[in-house]
Order: sequence, then C-alpha cells, then structure tokens
Amino acid sequence: MAFASLAVSGRRLSLSAGLVALALGVSPAALLAGEADPAAILRIGSLYEPQNLDNTAGAGQGINEAFNDNVYEALYRLADDGTVEPVLAAGHTVSADGLTHTFTLKDGVKFHSGDPLTARDVKYSIERVIAEGSKSSRKKSLAPIAKIDTPDDRTVVITLKSKSISLPYNLSYVWVVNDAAGDITGKEDGTGPYALTGWKRGSTLSLKAFDGYWGAKPENGGAVFTYFTEAAALNNALLTDAVDLITSVQSPDALSQFADTSTFTIAEGKSTTKQLLAWNDRVAPFDNVKVRKALARAIDDKKLLEAIWGSRGTLIGSFVPPTDPWYVDLTGVDAYDPASAKALLAEAGYPNGFSFTLDTPNYDPHPITAEFVKAELAKIGVTVTINIITANEWYEKIYQKHDFQATLQEHVNHRDIVFYGNPDFYWGYDNPKVTGLIAEAEVSDTEAGQTERLTEANRIIAEDAASDWFFLYPQLVVSKAGVSGYPVNGLNAQFFLRHIRKEG
Repeated sequence: MAFASLAVSGRRLSLSAGLVALALGVSPAALLAGEADPAAILRIGSLYEPQNLDNTAGAGQGINEAFNDNVYEALYRLADDGTVEPVLAAGHTVSADGLTHTFTLKDGVKFHSGDPLTARDVKYSIERVIAEGSKSSRKKSLAPIAKIDTPDDRTVVITLKSKSISLPYNLSYVWVVNDAAGDITGKEDGTGPYALTGWKRGSTLSLKAFDGYWGAKPENGGAVFTYFTEAAALNNALLTDAVDLITSVQSPDALSQFADTSTFTIAEGKSTTKQLLAWNDRVAPFDNVKVRKALARAIDDKKLLEAIWGSRGTLIGSFVPPTDPWYVDLTGVDAYDPASAKALLAEAGYPNGFSFTLDTPNYDPHPITAEFVKAELAKIGVTVTINIITANEWYEKIYQKHDFQATLQEHVNHRDIVFYGNPDFYWGYDNPKVTGLIAEAEVSDTEAGQTERLTEANRIIAEDAASDWFFLYPQLVVSKAGVSGYPVNGLNAQFFLRHIRKEG
C-alpha cells in the first residue's frame, strides 16, 4: 500500500483545514487546535535499513528498530526503561527445581493473516531461534532448553537442561511467528499492532495499524521508515519536512540545525549502543594480553568521544553499560597512558611495533574512529591499514568467517556480556574462568547471585582487554515539534511506535 504525499511537481498543495479533515476522517477543530491525529502516518528517517525481515537470518539492527514490538511481539517485552514485562504471556510458573517453566498465553490474539495464536506458534518460534541454521545472537542464551511441550492451545511448557534465571528476559528476543508463515525474510506474519504493507529495498518500509490487534489501538495510523546511507542526508530530510523524526542523530554538530524549539524537539536518552575495537583474540599478536592492553592504553578514549559526540555520550571501561545490573566503573583499567603502552608492547616482544589491518564499516562514526585509532597507534609504532567494508561484507567476513585481525563495530544489545562467555563468538575471546562465571550466573537461584558472578566476570574481561571499549552512544532523537510519545532510550535499537502522536 502506498502512502501518497500532498505534492505535485515538487510544489506543496494548499488545502483548507476542512478539506484535510474530511480526507482524514477527523474534525476540522481538532486539526486547528493542534490535537493529535489518530490516523496520522509517521514519517521516520533512519540509517538502519534491515538486511532482510527475519531476525534469525542476520537482518541487522534495523529489523529491531522497525519490527520489535511493532510488527512482532514476544512472550515478554524489554521496555524502554530496561524492565522486562509480559506481553503475550498471561501467566508463568516455575517448578521447585527451576527446570520446568509453564507459560499461559493471552486469549483472543490473532496474527495479521487472521490465524489465532496458539501454543504451537510459540514452540515453532523458539525452535526457529535455536535451530542449527539460526543466525540469532541469542541462540546460545536459549541453549539450556531441552524440550518444548504444548499440552493445549494456550499452554507452553519449557523443560530446561539446567536452570536459566534469564529465561523470561531471553524470551523477549523471540518473535512469536505464525507457524504457517514459512520464509519470512521478505514478508511477515506477527501479532503486533502494525502490519507490513510494503518494503522497497534501499528506500522505504511501510507499516499500517492492524485493525484486528488484540490490545489497545495505536495512537497513530502507521509509519513509513525512509532509509538513508549518509547522516547529512538524513538530517536534511527532517529540515526539509520530508520526515517527521529521525531515530538516531549521529553527530552533535548536527544538533545546531534543530535548535529552534518552536519547530523541533531534541530528546536525549540512554542507549545500550557501545562502539568498540574488537581484536581477533585467536590470532597473533592479539592472542597476547599484553599487546591488547598496550593498544588500549595508547588510544585516548576521552578525546575520541569528544571528537565524535562533544559533551554527549559516556566513557565505558568494559562491555557493560550503566543500565545493566552488573555494571561497575572500569574506565581506570588500561586508561590512556602512551608511555606505559610502549613499554608493554616491548615486554610483549614488539619493541618496534607491528602492522595490522582494521576492517571498518562504511557508516558513521566508524570511518572517523578508524582514522583516529590509526593516528593514535602510530605514536607507539603500530601501523594500521584501514579497510572500509559494507555492513553485508562485515557480517560475512567478520561475524561468520572470523576472517580479520581487528575491526570496529557498534553493539546495541542490552545485557550482552554473555557473548564473552562464548569462545566461538566472532572476536574469539576464550577465558575458562569467565565462561564458567557466566554459566554459573545463569543457574543462580537469585538475581543477587547472578549479579555477583557477572560483576566478577566483567572485571576479568576488562583486565584481559578482551576488546577495547570506547564509549556508549547518546540516544538522540530529533522530531518535529508536533510529534511526541516516542521512546527516548532505544534499548537494543528498538523504536516502539504505538504511543507516538502526531498533530494534525
């Protein structure tokens, strides 16, 4: 379904408020008063187009932004404040030994195709994530599942091999998909408040409010995501009224364009997006902890953050952001100290430095960061060759094949320290102590026990300089002044649409 704009040959049409109101089905008084239009189509600008429409098929963070809790729902939702709340789960009980979890589903839920939600759909959806060919980053988190039973249409029984205190949280990553949907890389069949009406690759993705939605009706009529490859073009789209809001501003320098508060609103929230320099810890010289620590000490993270984000953003000394329960301030570990870096490099057997290739995604701020890293490391005799690659190339070369020496990347997920407990993850970090602590944390009887173990694991990972963590992005959303109700934190790159209001 196409959403037409009121323009002819580049000239905006001038329609009376009464005619516009009749066309939209709302009263002229509501429009003149600047009230929210429940039928409004949100025009959203983003840099993150999905690679495909299936979050188990390497779709990238763009699919989370457009589809999480909009098109697809899960048994649980990771809310914008970081709490976990039930969505399609009406009830949850756990056996005394912690190995059997019984979930009761909400009544009256339908997929966009019209099929009713059943326990079989939930079983199918979980099995998609843990299947051998799944590319879901949460596949390992659900590995404790031994079997899934569906004694009736509204009951799902999950039996675990070992306790999993994070099971409800991990299930928030599992889209509930109609078991009859088949291949969803180019289509969808979810239970969310919006249905997909079109996807023009490289251009737009369109959603429309679903009339058969089981829950409260959204406060708008749908959304069109327009995708840009450059931040400047994205910002210009808002300035020229081509979009109503942009989901993530990439540079503080751009904010001055939106300083007029009568025209624009700037919202700054907390993100979980970390920019890091990941070594391939499997290969020399990055298999040497002294080399990793030396390089970390040679890069001035504070200067880098200021160069990219100015006064915004947060320095982090590990992979754990302050919104995770096991956060501790580790910015003092391997803090900036070029003299110490050079000495450590000599101790590691590289008194004259060495050379390596840095594979760098081609979108902001990675190319800028790469040049900064290159200049910093040159001061201690390390030569960096920058290799710019696309997001698709990064996924295949780095994530799948592990064919790299070092790379830049941003990780958007909440509570993702668990990736350092997986030696098969793309960066190849392998510390049995850390792997053990992360495993023990998951079978903890209490959240306090989980937090204690993951806090210890976090400290060890930082001391090992498993990667070099630069900073936490600020979450900057800029909208037209008449748009409100959007999420400000964007955890996991989600962008919930249902409460966004747009004035007529």
